[in-house]
Parts: sequence; structure tokens; C-alpha cells
Amino acid sequence: MSLAIVFPGQGSQSIGMMKAFYEEYESARNIFQQASEALEYDLWEIVSDGEADTLNKTEITQPAMLAAGVVAWNIWNEKQGGRPVFLAGHSLGEYTALVCAGAIQFADAVKLVSERGKLMQEAVPEGEGGMAAILGLDDESVIRACEQASQHEIVEAVNFNSPGQVVIAGQKTAVQRAIDVLKETGAKRALMLPVSVPSHCQLMVPAAGKLAERLETIEISVPAIPVIHNVDVKSHMDAGEIRQVLKQQLYNPVRWVETIRHMKTGGVDKIIECGPGKVLVGLCKRIDKDIKGLPVFDPESLSVAQGG
Repeated sequence: MSLAIVFPGQGSQSIGMMKAFYEEYESARNIFQQASEALEYDLWEIVSDGEADTLNKTEITQPAMLAAGVVAWNIWNEKQGGRPVFLAGHSLGEYTALVCAGAIQFADAVKLVSERGKLMQEAVPEGEGGMAAILGLDDESVIRACEQASQHEIVEAVNFNSPGQVVIAGQKTAVQRAIDVLKETGAKRALMLPVSVPSHCQLMVPAAGKLAERLETIEISVPAIPVIHNVDVKSHMDAGEIRQVLKQQLYNPVRWVETIRHMKTGGVDKIIECGPGKVLVGLCKRIDKDIKGLPVFDPESLSVAQGG
């Protein structure tokens, strides 16, 4: 059985996530301690006992999700869960994958994704951007509807999550127009998402330029395990190429359907989602029913995943 491990992005966070792992494993406590030292505030206090509004601020969500994914990965390895042939992450989760592949040091990544969150929020003032989930239409129909609705504003298909599930993003007014067009086109559902930053669209180009400058300041090593990147569905071994795809990722779509199919072509028949929630496991089932998808976010799910 060939294994891949994937890491979720923003949207899977919740107050109390990873608590069972934190209480049981010293390695989990160490990761959150390292993150708190890098960030100069108590990340675990926010994750375990904070306000949801605070955790949902993108510059806090991103390091929190990174730490959560690394915790699950470390415990998977402590328990000798099996070495994957590929790693990948959805959006922010790509940074978690690079940390777990040994390409980026954890402390560097924590500070980097916190800054990434700030740059993303600064690029589009709160209330001006939007994202919406579109269900029940093929990719091309969604792309055409966005083009039709743009009217000199920006709205684009940005997450190809599973067949019939696409997320769009852009200026809020253009996203709303696109929703109207998509409903007329026959979308089963088209609903605005509760996010303040329109990720992966052209509005993120200014943030990507600043992120690229920041990426130049951190060391990037050759990944010990191939990481499949969102932008081009390829793995890269050159530090310069990795910096480039991380920059491009900010304003290009997440090609998740192609990522899972690429894994299948590479012989993968089992995917473990390391981190809170089961979003990617759910997408995996819709992309390819022959691949077994299992989440790992607490001792019970870990035991099931090891046996599955």
C-alpha cells in the first residue's frame, strides 16, 4: 500500500483542536512552545482557550494550522505510522508539507506564515474581498461565469477542490455578481464563505511580491519527501523553484483535484490527513473512491488510521 500525507489549510481550525494530542504527547507541547517563542505570544493559549474571532484572524490561523499539522505528523512518525511517497497541503497546508519534508525549519515557517497572513489582509482591506463555494457545476462553467460577472473587477475560480466543488474569490461585488450568474447557470449551491481575505486571486499579487522578498531571507533545503505543489502539481527539489511556486501560489488556483489524481498515478492508494478536521479526506472520497482517506487529529483517529 502506497501512502501520501496531506495537510489542511485555513477553515479547519477550531478552539480546542489538537487538545488530546497536546495532553498526551510531549512532542505536541514542544511544537506549540516553539511556535509561541517564534511568534512572541502564547499560541496554545489562543488555540486551547481563546476566542474563535482571535483564532480566525488570518495571521493567527496560519501559524496555528501549521503547528497543528506538524504535531499530527510528528506523532504519526513517533508511532511508526509509515513513510509516505508524497506530501501535499491545501493552500497554507503546503507550508506544513514543506516543514514535514525538512525543506523549511519549523520556527522559520511559523514566522513566515504569520507574515503571509498579514500581507494577505493588507492587500485587500477587510470587507472589500470575498470568497464563495460553488457546488454542482463543472470547472469550465464556473470559469466562464466569473469572466461574465467580472465587469472590469476581479473574480476568479481559485480552488478546484473536487469534481463539482469550486471556490471563487475576488472583489466582493464581483463575487456576488458571479453567484447570481452561477445560480442562473444551474449551480446547486453558491454561498459566500465567512472569510476576510480573497485568497489565490489576482488581488493577492501585491502580497506575493512582498512574500517573495521574505522568502529570500529563509533557508530552503532539498525536501526529503516530494511535495506536490498547488500551482503546477509538480514536486521541486531546487530552493529557487520552491520560492517561486510559493510566491505564485498566493495568486493562482489550488489544483487539488489534479493533486490527488497525480498521487493516484504515482501508485498512492491511502491518504492520511494530518491536522484538525476531515475536509481533505472528504474531498479525496469525491475525487477518487478507490483511495482510502483517513484523518489523524487525536489518539483515537491515529489508531484507526494506523490500522486502516
